[in-house]
Amino acid sequence: MTFPPASATAPMATDPDWWRGAVIYQIYPRSYQDSNGDGIGDLLGIVQRLPHVASLGVDAIWISPFFTSPMADFGYDVSDYYDVDPMFGTLADFDAVIDTAHHLGLKVMIDLVLSHSSEQNPWFIESRSSRDNPKADWYVWADPKPDGTPPNNWLSIFGGPAWQWEAKREQYYLHNFLTQQPDLNLHNPAVQDELLNVARFWLDRGVDGFRLDTVNFFFADQQLRDNPALPPERRNDTLAPRVNPYNHQDHVHSKNQPENLEFLRRFRALLSEYPGAAAVGEVGDAQRGMEILGEYTSGGDKLQMCYAFEFLGPDFLSAARVTETFDRLCETAPEGWACWAFSNHDVMRHGTRWDLPPAALRQYVTMMMCLRGSLCLYQGEELGLHEAEVAFDDLQDPYGIQFWPEFKGRDGCRTPMPWESQSLNAGFSMGRPWLPVAPDHYPLAVDAQEDDPGALLHHYRRAIQFRKVHDALKAGDQSPITLAGDVMYFRRSTGAERLFCAFNLSDRPGSIPAPAGVWDPIGAELNSASPMADGMIHLGPWQPCLMRRR
Repeated sequence: MTFPPASATAPMATDPDWWRGAVIYQIYPRSYQDSNGDGIGDLLGIVQRLPHVASLGVDAIWISPFFTSPMADFGYDVSDYYDVDPMFGTLADFDAVIDTAHHLGLKVMIDLVLSHSSEQNPWFIESRSSRDNPKADWYVWADPKPDGTPPNNWLSIFGGPAWQWEAKREQYYLHNFLTQQPDLNLHNPAVQDELLNVARFWLDRGVDGFRLDTVNFFFADQQLRDNPALPPERRNDTLAPRVNPYNHQDHVHSKNQPENLEFLRRFRALLSEYPGAAAVGEVGDAQRGMEILGEYTSGGDKLQMCYAFEFLGPDFLSAARVTETFDRLCETAPEGWACWAFSNHDVMRHGTRWDLPPAALRQYVTMMMCLRGSLCLYQGEELGLHEAEVAFDDLQDPYGIQFWPEFKGRDGCRTPMPWESQSLNAGFSMGRPWLPVAPDHYPLAVDAQEDDPGALLHHYRRAIQFRKVHDALKAGDQSPITLAGDVMYFRRSTGAERLFCAFNLSDRPGSIPAPAGVWDPIGAELNSASPMADGMIHLGPWQPCLMRRR
C-alpha cells in the first residue's frame, strides 16, 4: 500500500510540546521494508509501510541512521552526514518519507551520531594524514606512553583498548566503539560548529527532531586520566554483556564530562529556531543513567528528553524494579523528562529477555502507556516478536562475532519485519534478506494479526489510544509508586482528571486496597479489573486496574 506524498510546502501544525508524553516508533531501516529487491530495507520501503505506523496511533517515528556509511556498524559509522547512503535511496526518497509521514500526521525524528564518525569520513582522512593539517585536532589524538603503549587504560565498549595506533601521525586515536569509529573532538569549537551545521541541514529538510546516539560520550577528559576500577559489586551488564571487560571500569573520564552541558545548550538553541523541534538523548551508562538524564533534560535549556537503560537491561522488570527506578528518577532528576523503552536495535527483544507470556506482553505495554514520560516502541514489538535465533554463519554484527557464543550480538533483534505470513521472506523483500527472516515470525506477520481481533497488534492500538484520550497520562503528574508484593500502583492527574493505575506484574493473583473516594472503572478494553464489594481490588495474573475519579 502506497500513500501519496503531501506537498512539502504544507507543514504540520506545530505544538511546541508535542514530544511531552509522545509515543515514538523506532524504524530500523535495513530491516523494515525493501522496495527494490536487494534484500536491504530502504527509505521508499518506509514510505510504503508508513500507513501501518500511523494506524498504531503513535505520534512520531525515529529512523535509525541512513547516511552514507561503509556500514562497519550498520550506519552508526557515518562517512557523509549530508547525504543518504545509496543502499537506502536518495535525498529525494528521504523527502518522500518526510512528506508522507507529515501527511499521515507523524513527526519524523532521525538518528544523529555525533560522538564519532567513520574512519572513511573525509574529516578523519584529513585529520589522520598529519599533525598540522586544518583538521588535525578534529578527533581525539594522543601520544603513546614512553613504552609505546596507549595513553591510558580506557576500554572500547566493543571490547579491547579504546585506542588505535596511526603510523602517519605516530599517535593513537580514541574510539569508544569500533576501531573504524574514531571519536570526534568536541572540545574543538570548529567541530561543534560543523555538527550543528549537520543538524541544521536536516532541520531545513523538514525533520522534527533527533535521537542523539550515545549522548554522554560527546566529550572525553582532556587530561586523559585513567578510569578507576569498578568494584565487582557495582558491575552490571545493563550496557555491555557480562563477558565484556568494559564492565570492569568506572568510566568517569572517558565519558559523562561536564563540558557536554554547554554543547547541549547550543544544540537546544538551534532547535529553538525551528518551532516544535525536539531531541531525545540516549544515555549509555550502567551506573549513573538517571543522574545524567536529569542533568541533560533539566532547566528547559538542554535536551527535551533522554532515555537510559533501566528498562532495557537483562534483569526481569519486576514491580519492585519499576518502583525503584521511579524513586531514583524523582530523587536525582526531579525536573528531568524520561523516555521509556523496553526494546530497541541494540538489545534482546524484551519478550525473550524477560521470558514473557502473551498476557504479560499486553500488561507491559498497558503499563508503559500509563507511566509519566515519553515512550519509544521498537518495530515488531507490536507483533510480539521474540528474539530471532541467527546462526553464526549468518551473523552480521561485529559485536556478536567478537563475543560469540557467550554473547550473540544484536542481529537477533534486527531481523526483517514480517508483513505477510504466506509470502516469500514474509513480504519484506523479493531478494535474499541481509538477515534471514525467523521461521517463528511468519505466523506473527502484520496481515495475520490484522485478521485476528484478539491479536497483540490490536492491543497495542487500544493501549496507545487509551493514552491519547486521557490527558493525565500524556503529560500529567504522577504520584510516587506504591509497591504491594508484585503489584504496583500510582495516580496520574492533570486539570480535572484523576486516574488510578495498578498493575500486577506476575503470574500470580494479587490484591490491594481500593482507593478512597468514588472511582469509575475505565479501560475495559485493556482487561482492567474493578474494585470488589470488600473494598479490595483483586487482580488476576498480569492484570491491570484502571479507574477515573468521579
